[in-house]
Amino acid sequence: MFEAYSYRSDPEVPDFDDKAPIAVMDAECALCCWGAQVIHRLDASGTMRICPIQSPLGTSLVQHYGLRPDDPETWLFLINGRPHKGFEAILHASRVIGGWTRLAEVFRVFPKSMRAWIYRRIANNRYALFGRGDMCAVPSPGFQKRLLK
Repeated sequence: MFEAYSYRSDPEVPDFDDKAPIAVMDAECALCCWGAQVIHRLDASGTMRICPIQSPLGTSLVQHYGLRPDDPETWLFLINGRPHKGFEAILHASRVIGGWTRLAEVFRVFPKSMRAWIYRRIANNRYALFGRGDMCAVPSPGFQKRLLK
């Protein structure tokens, strides 16, 4: 278990503004790009940040938490300095975003191991199922403000 804000003492993680929740996701996955757009459109607070795994900050954060940037299962959500990974990250993010994204809560009826299995199946086949995308390709100015690189 990691202490809150443990990355602050990791010399490999660059300093960044960590006051708001941060979603660290694959900028080349079409499903993740769609998720980033959902965050941008529905986060009523307007504060949630998005960080591509492929960026220096994203890579260092996922490595700090023992994840691999090239692993399709890598998805990280930081809130109040605490990490959540995989499907659990999605559930925590949906609570923060609110609105219809809270429908993800229905997955809580499944045991955590089953949620992890579902997540792995989707993650490992995401390019075949959804294709590739580019989260950073000509984003709107509002979306650009959310990106951490």
